[in-house]
Amino acid sequence: MPPNPAPAASLLLFLLFSSADALGSASTLAVVSGTNTVCGISAGNSSQTISCSPGGSTPILPAVPFDSLSGGRNFFCGVRSGGLSLLCWSTTTYAPKRIFNANSSSSAAVGLRDPAVGDDHVCAIEDTGSGVVHCWRGQPGLFPSVVRSGTFRSITSGRGFSCGVTISNSSVKCWGGEIGGSIEREFANVSVSELVAGDSHVCGVDRLSGLIICGGNNVSGQSNAPSAPAFELSRLALGANHSCALRRSNGTVVCWGGRFRFNSALIGTSFESIVAGANRVCGVVTANLSVICWDVSNAVLLPLPKIIPGECVSNASSCSDCGVFPDSQSLCAGSRFICQRCDEAPPSSPPPSSSSSSSSHRKPSKALVAFAIVGSVGAVLGLCSIIYCLWIGVCAQKKIHNSVQPTIAPIQSDPAMPPIGGSPSSSRSRSRSSIFHRQSSRAMRRQRSGTSHPDRVAEEFTFAELAKATENFSKENRIGAGSFGTVYKGKLEDGREVAIKRGERTTKRVQEKENAFQSELAFLSRLHHKHLVGLVGFCEEEEERLLVYEYMKNGALYYHIHNSNGKLESWKTRIRVCLDAARGIEYLHNYAVPPIIHRDIKSSNILLDSNWMARVSDFGLSLEGENLSMKAAGTVGYMDPEYYGLHHLTAKSDVYGFGVVLLEVLTGRRAIFKEGEAEAMSLVDYAVPRIGEGEVGRVLDPRVVPPGPSEAEAVELVAYVALHCVSLEGKDRPSMADVVANLERAMSLCEDSHGSISNNNISLGSD
Repeated sequence: MPPNPAPAASLLLFLLFSSADALGSASTLAVVSGTNTVCGISAGNSSQTISCSPGGSTPILPAVPFDSLSGGRNFFCGVRSGGLSLLCWSTTTYAPKRIFNANSSSSAAVGLRDPAVGDDHVCAIEDTGSGVVHCWRGQPGLFPSVVRSGTFRSITSGRGFSCGVTISNSSVKCWGGEIGGSIEREFANVSVSELVAGDSHVCGVDRLSGLIICGGNNVSGQSNAPSAPAFELSRLALGANHSCALRRSNGTVVCWGGRFRFNSALIGTSFESIVAGANRVCGVVTANLSVICWDVSNAVLLPLPKIIPGECVSNASSCSDCGVFPDSQSLCAGSRFICQRCDEAPPSSPPPSSSSSSSSHRKPSKALVAFAIVGSVGAVLGLCSIIYCLWIGVCAQKKIHNSVQPTIAPIQSDPAMPPIGGSPSSSRSRSRSSIFHRQSSRAMRRQRSGTSHPDRVAEEFTFAELAKATENFSKENRIGAGSFGTVYKGKLEDGREVAIKRGERTTKRVQEKENAFQSELAFLSRLHHKHLVGLVGFCEEEEERLLVYEYMKNGALYYHIHNSNGKLESWKTRIRVCLDAARGIEYLHNYAVPPIIHRDIKSSNILLDSNWMARVSDFGLSLEGENLSMKAAGTVGYMDPEYYGLHHLTAKSDVYGFGVVLLEVLTGRRAIFKEGEAEAMSLVDYAVPRIGEGEVGRVLDPRVVPPGPSEAEAVELVAYVALHCVSLEGKDRPSMADVVANLERAMSLCEDSHGSISNNNISLGSD
């Protein structure tokens, strides 16, 4: 007997939605186009619950595990583990409606698998090996309660139709009015290894040729399919006007159709699976099982827990074809298994012909040898000339303190926004890849808006002038300490308030003091940005080395986080301060010429001016570009463990330090803290496990008013950004451009929660 559907009245009321824009097949991730919602099945041996964004990290049905999901326009459906029931949710209320319950069936053994949501219908396959499909809702006569015109191993749904791949010969059968019949005719005499529906078109992988074939009404989604070797593309995802696929060789994405040809933020990103909404695509990242969603110009890391990369099965023997996914027992509830994805294998290549083999071993002519020798000599001489010119240029630059370098660098090509994980690898340890990319014109506008006084030259003061300004460096005027010096508040004769750093007067660290002074003077003389502390001038008399900065009235971020009198009392203010600081660091990495690595990012080096704008300070340890340093430098608790251990400095070392700052802002705890009689603990060790488990609320600073709904989502996003920033290996961390994009999105959420409308285009946007 077929499974019994839920009462017809409630089902019709629940599924009476407007037409879907991009639908599809079962997965562990679902996109609900109409409400910008993405839901996934969380990983963990006690989990497999559904979490959604927006919606927070709390599962929508706690302690209820699910196997697969499928999304439509305003609702999504999921099959409970074991196929026990099929439930659907509207993303406006998240109230579940049971469409099918195995316990109410007269055949208790019948369960369901692989839901496929259409515009106003839901289909699923009997989990009995029969391949029988059941559909609910639909137009009268078009979607019978049981489809027996073929038994199916997979199904997919679009707007007003569904299609399936038959078990017997992998042919395509469709139902649902004229469009279903049209698609079936287009796929006549074709066998496919997979089939996925979009809005009004379907694409599949031909089992014989290994090429992508598409059919249906959407010409844009079918056209301009990328040229790729046979069997190279699989795991399809179709939207309203676009199609995407993953490369077999490395799991990276390729898209075509409409405006969705390519998103350069995804260079090198490796995915386990992808799903599509109307104008976006979301995927589960191979390296860490996080979720990234992107459209034609932007990409966003969602604040979701880890998502299982495939359906969990009870027996490892089910994975005999392609093996078990690594550590899958720790990802599935009940210590079940995830099978590795089996893509169609390409046919073996024929051996090279004897003619080509013999031609490759022909003896080169004497003229060719002579040409090669002359060319090699010329190349060596040219390389030597380039090295000499570069050396002369660098040396000349280091002798000029007050030269102002160009502050607007040319926008570079896509590789300038490197992937978090660099080049992809075929192994399971493939690193996380680039998470965000903003349009070049937008990045240029922000960089220009941050640049100020490009022609300003540092003033040279006498020691007597600065001694007078600080009342002979009195203790009352002491306001802090920096790299190799003490900082005093001063007032110049013209009335300007300044901060003056006086180098240490001991003889033990003379060379270090001199290096720090020269470094900071050289950098700040040419760096002018509203989120960097500005250099006013300097003094270099005998053994005295002093630097004069703009005065930051509200002191260091450290004070306001860790002092009971701190003034950062709202999450919106804290996130804005973090965004300011991130923009300053991004400027150092991406727009300074040459790029600069700060090396000592910490909350005490982020200062707040009279308008509570954050500025990065203290460049005494900074270096130009990547560097193999003989001795790691920085502050304990903020120092990149990879840099500390390997002495290889990269921009990702600054990202790690900033990640610790984000954790400080979220938790109100110091980078190294101690509670009671317990041993001192790293903030990273304290916060990361809790955030990774989706328990952000447990670590939040209790002195700040609990966030409202939109602020809560913003805080969650910041927490997950921090989580990525403090990854153990640099290749797994985002770039500062990625971090800025995330924080801009978080800030827009806070502004929305206060009734303002944000024009920030980092968000996923409306479908």
